[in-house]
Amino acid sequence: MAFNKFNVLHWHVVDDQSFPYQSITFPELSNKGSYTLSHVYTPNDVRKVIEYARLRGIRVVPEFDTPGHTQSWGKGQKDLLTPCYRGQIPANSAGPINPVLNTTYTFLTMLFKEISKVFPDQFVHVGGDEVEFDCWASNPNIQNFMKKKGFGQDFTKLESFYMQKLLGIIASVNKTAIVWQEVFDNKDKLQPGTIIQVWKIERYNSELSQVTASGFPAILSAPWYLDLISYGQDWRKYYLVEPLDFQGSDKQKKLVLGGEACLWGEYVDATNLTPRLWPRASAVGERLWSDKDVRDLSGAYDRLSRHRCRMLRRGISAQPLFVGFCD
Repeated sequence: MAFNKFNVLHWHVVDDQSFPYQSITFPELSNKGSYTLSHVYTPNDVRKVIEYARLRGIRVVPEFDTPGHTQSWGKGQKDLLTPCYRGQIPANSAGPINPVLNTTYTFLTMLFKEISKVFPDQFVHVGGDEVEFDCWASNPNIQNFMKKKGFGQDFTKLESFYMQKLLGIIASVNKTAIVWQEVFDNKDKLQPGTIIQVWKIERYNSELSQVTASGFPAILSAPWYLDLISYGQDWRKYYLVEPLDFQGSDKQKKLVLGGEACLWGEYVDATNLTPRLWPRASAVGERLWSDKDVRDLSGAYDRLSRHRCRMLRRGISAQPLFVGFCD
């Protein structure tokens, strides 16, 4: 990352499949929620990552995505997830985090208090994307809660209720929250300064315009999802993106904090991580540090080809941009 001028590691630590973060406060989360007990990040592992990054000028921003993407959390924390129903009968399955229980927020307060001490960065990413409402809708306790609150059948209001409480917890531990764009799209009442990460490729310029017009800072990742692979030189389309090409004032454009190249792990592990990233991410790095008038693909190809060879000499298994060779 340092060789390629990336200065923030957005670490999506946990997800549905596994909870590898070893919590001191809630050790059962990783004891029961990780793939195996050897597939965990111990407190010492986390300290090593943060210090290794710090020495290279890289900040580490952790993401603990909720209320969706949390199936692994439920294995080690009783009553955290929502019980799903089939009619009036429990379906023996669970959905997103249960937003109607006080115990949920007690747990989240304790967990994020720990996270705020472990990760020194000012920012914590709390997710908020891709929340499926079917399970919430099936649960009679949640239905009753919705009626009492006057939410009707609008489950985005229930998600907003949850996110407002969570953002209050993040503020209480003196951190600034980053959220995925759905939290903004659902018209949640956000803490001032909450950062919106724009990730959906559809109309992302319009989304940036709306987010910044509302006075919120933004991070753009929509056009740079490196896990979406295709035949050919896809680095070219990454390079030609202009992050500030949206309708808005100079004041709005100053609210775009930067861009992010994302690499999700469904089809990536230690065997293919490095060549999948580099030098495709290098093109994103040059784009984000360059003036908008720097757009010549031929010149970029020459620079990136030389840089790819430089990475190979440094022991980084970067894949080729196209046919060629290194001295």
